Amino acid sequence: MSSDRPLYERDPDAWHEHLAEGNRRQARKRVGVDALIRDEAGRILLVDPSYKPDWDLPGGMAESDESPRDALRRELYEELGLQVALGSMLCVDWVAPHGPWDDSLMFIFDGGVLDQTQIADLEITDDELTEFRFCVAGDAADLLRPSYWKRVEAALEALRSGRSVDLQDGGRA
Repeated sequence: MSSDRPLYERDPDAWHEHLAEGNRRQARKRVGVDALIRDEAGRILLVDPSYKPDWDLPGGMAESDESPRDALRRELYEELGLQVALGSMLCVDWVAPHGPWDDSLMFIFDGGVLDQTQIADLEITDDELTEFRFCVAGDAADLLRPSYWKRVEAALEALRSGRSVDLQDGGRA
């Protein structure tokens, strides 16, 4: 009768190997994380990366075995010396493979509103950034890649509505 028991009960080592084999074959995705941070006037914090032509929200890529929230906290601190309490996830965007890149999952979290003291303390602490500034939405749309602006627009909508947004290549999933 013992053969009627599931594999994980009969042979824990075989079950572990079964899971490990599945893990080796499963796809892995890159995970990007950004923060929608505003000033008291509602302007959006943008950063100018040194390694690409367009501006971004502050954030970056998650490292292996790092949660999206932990990755964002690390990136904000590494690049701007900034420590904020992250709010809710505003949107997630599945980005299809493009150019040399595989597909990825891109998250935007609510980074809250910075007061004047926090803004005065902001400084670039990583050579990946050349500049930062707070922008009204129209100026942000001009500085960001159009596909990225769609994601930011969705995050702004989520902030207003209180409901996160699920995107696929910048459009509604």
